[in-house]
Amino acid sequence: MKIELTDEQQMIQALARDFAEKEVKPIAAQLDAEARFPHETVKRMGELGLMGIAVPETYGGSGADTVAYVLALEEIAKVCASHAVIMSVNNSLYCDPVLKYGTEEQRKKFLAPFASGQQIGCFALTEPQAGSDATNQHTLAVGDGDGYVLNGRKVFVTNGREASAALVFGQTDPAKAHHGISAFLVEKGTPGFLVPKVEDKLGIRASDTAEFVFEECRVPAANRLGAEGMGFKIAMSALDGGRIGIAAQALGIAAGALELSLAYAKERKSFGVPIAQHQMVQWMLADMATAIDAARLLIWRAAALKDGGRPFGLDASMAKLFASEMAMKVTTDAIQVHGGYGYIKEYQVERYFRSVRERNDGRA
Repeated sequence: MKIELTDEQQMIQALARDFAEKEVKPIAAQLDAEARFPHETVKRMGELGLMGIAVPETYGGSGADTVAYVLALEEIAKVCASHAVIMSVNNSLYCDPVLKYGTEEQRKKFLAPFASGQQIGCFALTEPQAGSDATNQHTLAVGDGDGYVLNGRKVFVTNGREASAALVFGQTDPAKAHHGISAFLVEKGTPGFLVPKVEDKLGIRASDTAEFVFEECRVPAANRLGAEGMGFKIAMSALDGGRIGIAAQALGIAAGALELSLAYAKERKSFGVPIAQHQMVQWMLADMATAIDAARLLIWRAAALKDGGRPFGLDASMAKLFASEMAMKVTTDAIQVHGGYGYIKEYQVERYFRSVRERNDGRA
């Protein structure tokens, strides 16, 4: 694989880095402490084209590619995992499947405003009894005239409270198991679409994680994404791309923790010299940097395969697995480098550690 970024990819990377440093970094810790959704900066991400990077300009996106997307996502995650997960879900789990499986009318209504950042989308697959077992859907979507009536419950929905529309999965024919699952674009405000709970989380606290309840919620047939019974295929396709996004988030969190550790190691003195001059600390920093670079290469490979129209599911899974475990180790070591101060909120690395713990759980 040729590792050479295009001018466009480098431009998007630089744009995201500049935005993250100037506009997100100064408010990241406070947003996390208050569990406050960053409306203004998310709107700004949309204006910069970061909420629909791989969506064609015709539908409100940037018209770039998946490599550009992971480059930008890493830069955002370096300073704030909450901004990164909001961006990732909107790009990977909402815009991507609507672009791939939507009709022209659906793309105009349910893609263009979301790719441009005017609205936010979310992905509602997980149920209380169906996390990893995504085939075990209890939400029912019963055909009724020119539409469907949804009844059921979804949990762990990222962006759920703030989203204007949700990509929701439910059984249209339970007898067919996963072949009977269908996908629907459900607008917030639809009668019977309730958001009764927002979770109080350990990490990534400025991104909301909500519960959905559907009670006799009527959805027009025009809002079904793909044919009946295609829901499971659509979900798995979206999750393949989503794994690249989760891996890029973990990469950015780890890279941010390393940057903080390097800066601290150069300033903190022990036995008369900066701790960066102690061999044990140097070994830790070197191991952190090596693991981060290895994860970055796995992520770039998966992204490049996706851009090339080649099978990428296995590579995306490998990238997500390695990057998530790497980030857990790197952020743990970052706390060690900081010593006792690593446990103090003022020094930030504990926020990076908490953010990785939630990403490791793999929720959408």
